Amino acid sequence: MSKDLQVIGLTKKMLREAIDKNTYWKNDLAPLPKSKALWLVANNRIQEDDYCGVIGYEREKMISFIFMFPDLLNVKDGDPKKVYWMISWWVHKSYKDTVLGTYIYNEAVNLTGKQVLIKSYAENVTTFYEKQPFKVIASRLRYTIFFSLDASMLIGRFKFLKSFKFILDRFDSFTGWAIRLLNTSKFKKSVSSLSYEFVNQLDNETWEFIKPLLDSDLIYKSKEYVNWQIDANQYLQTPVPDKHPHKSLQTGISNNIYLHNLKIVRGKEIIGFLSYVINYNEFNIKYFLVKDDQNYDACVDALMENFVKQKRTFIFTDDTKLSDNITKRYRTIFTHKVTKKGLAHNDTTIDSENFEMLNRDGHFY
Repeated sequence: MSKDLQVIGLTKKMLREAIDKNTYWKNDLAPLPKSKALWLVANNRIQEDDYCGVIGYEREKMISFIFMFPDLLNVKDGDPKKVYWMISWWVHKSYKDTVLGTYIYNEAVNLTGKQVLIKSYAENVTTFYEKQPFKVIASRLRYTIFFSLDASMLIGRFKFLKSFKFILDRFDSFTGWAIRLLNTSKFKKSVSSLSYEFVNQLDNETWEFIKPLLDSDLIYKSKEYVNWQIDANQYLQTPVPDKHPHKSLQTGISNNIYLHNLKIVRGKEIIGFLSYVINYNEFNIKYFLVKDDQNYDACVDALMENFVKQKRTFIFTDDTKLSDNITKRYRTIFTHKVTKKGLAHNDTTIDSENFEMLNRDGHFY
């Protein structure tokens, strides 16, 4: 490796100082949006000397970045245990065929004391993880439910269609409109008795409603933690995106990215809670919590009304029950499914073998 290589373990304290000095947001590529960095250091669960990432530099050029930070694992009959989420792992394309990526990855694992959780990973690194001391702790399906042809996705997959973009856009717009119209007729009667209370943060009433629904989660949830997780300040909207001076490796900057949190209410009773992120055509579900099965369909209908009003083209979720309900009761174009495996380092002790890695666990999109 180059003699000019520098590997930096980034603690919360160092990240806070970097924000004040604008350290990582001067060049054309930032490791993460400054809004995400500010959101991260606002998390009281993270201690000042806890690591939030590892950055590799050659001279002043960023050539690798691992995004990670600590969380608390639910432990039966005991205090929550600190573990680190390994969120993403990036290496500059000019170093893909070198040992740099593995070297920095091992540095990150060692900084965590080998207490590492990985929610999912890209298919191109499957062979790497098969050779590492990691075990599969959970397997789930990830669903992308499409409600239009999504011309941009088709062009991305079939480049020759770019010449027909104008026609595809018009056809896509028509099919999207038609499906929205059909689906509106399916939920219109059901949602007439519902109201939605949109919130920025949880009040005590809402927390008392959702707390019992989170008690058995893989990750320990407190009111403060959920408020942090659904805080819209982590996203930065850029109305004129081509003038924004840098891009970021992490999601959080867009000309239309924003988050909505809402209580689903029938009469005076809360029957559900929904939190979702809009980003371009994506409707990404953070939380979907329902009090009981008799209210489940009604809460799905509430979700679909929000989706239709937002005029997005696809829903993104890891929730199998929710996906099955939507595809059974509503008109869609198709559903893409992919198996995602959650991993833990062999030295990370998991309290139980009977758990799920739910949509809301490790959801830091």
